[in-house]
Amino acid sequence: MTFDLVAQDPQSKARAGVVHTAHGAIQTPIFMPVGTAGTVKAVQQRDLKDDIKAQIILGNTYHLYLRPGLDVLRQAGGLHKFNGWDRPILTDSGGYQVYSLSGTRKIKEEGVKFRSHIDGSQHLFSPEGVMDIQRTIGADIMMAFDECTPWPCEYDYAARSLDMTHRWLKRCIARFDSTEGHYGYDQTLFPIVQGSTFKDLRIKSAEFVAEQQREGNAIGGLSVGEPADMMYEMTELVCDILPQDKPRYLMGVGTPANILENIALGVDMFDCVMPTRNARNGMLFTTQGILNITNKKWATDFEPIDRELGGYVSTFYSRSYVRHLFQSQEMLGPQIASIHNLSFYLWLVGQAREQILAGTFREWKDKMVKQVMTRL
Repeated sequence: MTFDLVAQDPQSKARAGVVHTAHGAIQTPIFMPVGTAGTVKAVQQRDLKDDIKAQIILGNTYHLYLRPGLDVLRQAGGLHKFNGWDRPILTDSGGYQVYSLSGTRKIKEEGVKFRSHIDGSQHLFSPEGVMDIQRTIGADIMMAFDECTPWPCEYDYAARSLDMTHRWLKRCIARFDSTEGHYGYDQTLFPIVQGSTFKDLRIKSAEFVAEQQREGNAIGGLSVGEPADMMYEMTELVCDILPQDKPRYLMGVGTPANILENIALGVDMFDCVMPTRNARNGMLFTTQGILNITNKKWATDFEPIDRELGGYVSTFYSRSYVRHLFQSQEMLGPQIASIHNLSFYLWLVGQAREQILAGTFREWKDKMVKQVMTRL
């Protein structure tokens, strides 16, 4: 994997670049739809390509390991062949999911023992094992195995956790560098910066990660409940340390405003379940602001969901009709809403890229943050 830095905004730390992978190029800044179990919920691959214009999607190591399992993925030829997605894929390490199983897992130096949420069976995720699993899944970008600390978090716990995450990272790198992909193309490994919301720990982790000289780097452990200003402070601190010539991926973020503000701080890649999860509950993000499609005020609004956004579902279906689908509990409602919201997120980062290239990002960002977060 390689990264070309194309432009930097003169009034902020925002940048535009291109990530080159075995399955194609990714223009940054980019948002990556989350396909936890090998599917972006309620969205076909054709819609991801043609309407949403996704350039890369995510898979989840924990869920794919449990279902369909490594034997099926191996026989299929990897996740790309299994789900028919021929563009880049990133897999997280499964760490976040494992740590969310707080009642059924034990964290030790060797790794994490946990019980499956499906059948209660016991499993071990180690740094080496997680590298092997992601090799089998076949993602273009693999994530290091780390511990995502909760927020709020005691300093001593965060410090101990960070040291273990760094030891695990060295083990991940050793395993990754001593193995090869199964399907005839290159994969890359991103380390993850941790350290909760403690400045000294974030600096320590960012410096350690930068020293590993991998092809890209990630920032984890944010957007877990801390105030937005604290997230921005930690992000800026870390981005100022991580190498300029490597892509920076902020994991699990976030709202449209979060994304725009973090682009301004130097982040290149984002993912979040928010556009699809909120879509299934009737919250639609539009170029003019946020609307709850289940509200009665849309019952006789026959305007398209978002005429300015473009794309099939956003301009073909009326707000009234989509509200009717939700009121009738028809599956098509959440499907339309999911495609629309993801289209909006991809449009937003695409617009940000254009503004960076034009040197006008800062002024545009300040206006758009207010506009896209307005409640309609």
